[in-house]
Amino acid sequence: MSSNAAPDEGYIKYRAQWTLAAPVAPELVAGLIHWRTKLFDAGLIGAYPDGIGYGNLSIRWGKEFIITGTQTGAIREIGPEHLSIVTQVDIPGNVLACSGPVQASSEAMTHAAIYRCDPSIQAVVHAHCRTRWARLLHTIPTTDASVPYGTPQMALEFQRLFRTENLGATRIAAMAGHEEGLISFGATIQEAAELLLEQG
Repeated sequence: MSSNAAPDEGYIKYRAQWTLAAPVAPELVAGLIHWRTKLFDAGLIGAYPDGIGYGNLSIRWGKEFIITGTQTGAIREIGPEHLSIVTQVDIPGNVLACSGPVQASSEAMTHAAIYRCDPSIQAVVHAHCRTRWARLLHTIPTTDASVPYGTPQMALEFQRLFRTENLGATRIAAMAGHEEGLISFGATIQEAAELLLEQG
């Protein structure tokens, strides 16, 4: 599904405040894990030949959210030990606090921005697929090509898409400055994942 060459990908750009902590209860994340495996099997989550992982999922959890950990893309079936709870995000300051066995994904700040746009959003998926991305680019809400992934600018760009490009209705966007990158969201993790799977 994806090319052999990794785009600008795989490293954390926010300032992390990570607290090592026990995994979340398995029953809290069973749906997230199930749909992540489906996306992995479809090639929308994985790792490039150089080992750099791509793709991440999250679910809202009260005022926080649970997200797949950084560099877990190559693992087909993750467990709670591969997840992190994002507890606080300062988008302008580029600071993200998380706790768990692993650090939150490099795209966690964008997930946070999307959750802030609409309280009905309960899940966010970031996936990679060159063919889907090339076909959907500029036919759905699309981030500016000058905006790099994992930055406060990307987080703010998604908020702009909500305001000006009807992203709240389409629930799927392409990332022009993040080659192969797509993001979807929904009221459930199933809804968010199926939005991407249906594009195949």
